[in-house]
Amino acid sequence: MATETQQRATRRLVSRLALVVVAMFGFGYLLVPLYDVFCEVTGMNGKTGRLSAAEADQMTADTSRLVTVEFVTSVNSGFPWNFKPMVSRVEVVPGKQMEVMFEVTNRTSDTAIGQAVPSVAPNEAARYFSKTECFCFTEQRLAPNETRQMPVRFIVDPRLPKNIESLTLGYTFFRSTAQVSASPAQNATKPES
Repeated sequence: MATETQQRATRRLVSRLALVVVAMFGFGYLLVPLYDVFCEVTGMNGKTGRLSAAEADQMTADTSRLVTVEFVTSVNSGFPWNFKPMVSRVEVVPGKQMEVMFEVTNRTSDTAIGQAVPSVAPNEAARYFSKTECFCFTEQRLAPNETRQMPVRFIVDPRLPKNIESLTLGYTFFRSTAQVSASPAQNATKPES
């Protein structure tokens, strides 16, 4: 009788441990998407918002102040691209759309695909910064020695706290893991006009 009781206790323990393992796997699997949602909602980690042009047009501009937006760029180590903003800073009226251009050059004799990852500093400002068009929304495929100018259209929300007078939009280009197909025309990613 003691062995039957021990066997039931052992089965219960194994079942509970299996449930813990499944729960830990599920939590680990969901951690990245949950973190992304958390960062988007709170503006933490410099994640910016995304608006349609129509939504941006409906914002009321706060013409009583200007906010300085600075641009910084980098390329991940070992990725043979040059990447720079066409202007280093602009002054914007919160609630009014702005467009700036960036330039990227593939310095190699091979086709390469890259993905830009944006961030905004200070973190508190990220939730008030939204893009309506950005090269960072899609991967960029550059032919050998190709140079491309790419627009970013953005808007600073008029609800940006008054104590934030400037913010920095940064981009880092990373090599994409996407495969380059035999047809360059199929993979060409062109910015929207």
